[in-house]
Amino acid sequence: MLKNGDIDQLERVFIYFDENGDGKISASELKNRVGLMGGEMLLTEVEEAVEWLDKDGDGLLDVEDFVGLMEGGSEEDKLQDLREAFCMYDVDDCGFIRPKDLKRMLSRLGESKSIDECKLMIKHFDLNGDGVLSFEEFRVMMK
Repeated sequence: MLKNGDIDQLERVFIYFDENGDGKISASELKNRVGLMGGEMLLTEVEEAVEWLDKDGDGLLDVEDFVGLMEGGSEEDKLQDLREAFCMYDVDDCGFIRPKDLKRMLSRLGESKSIDECKLMIKHFDLNGDGVLSFEEFRVMMK
């Protein structure tokens, strides 16, 4: 079960995906935002996902559908999703998220941060103080 802080974070992510601000995520909005984050999905795949998750049958995802998506799945599925998310940041496949990697991904998400700001963000979760995030540190950060 998600805690209130987790739900607040998911609602902020939902707002990012809701490009037109109508309180719903369409298949095309989902496809666009996944693409901006470096992922690729065919429109038909996205439409099928929306249809499967859409509880009220309007062809759109509301915030409850989105939160349900994030809550669902086995621990193994969640770990695999985290690994995939980590790999989106670790573009050079070096096994770590460096400040420049974080800056690049945040820029794709429409959030401009300096390298120094990214260093501070990483420092907050950098448990061993090496200046980068390992997968384990990323996992702790995402909890």
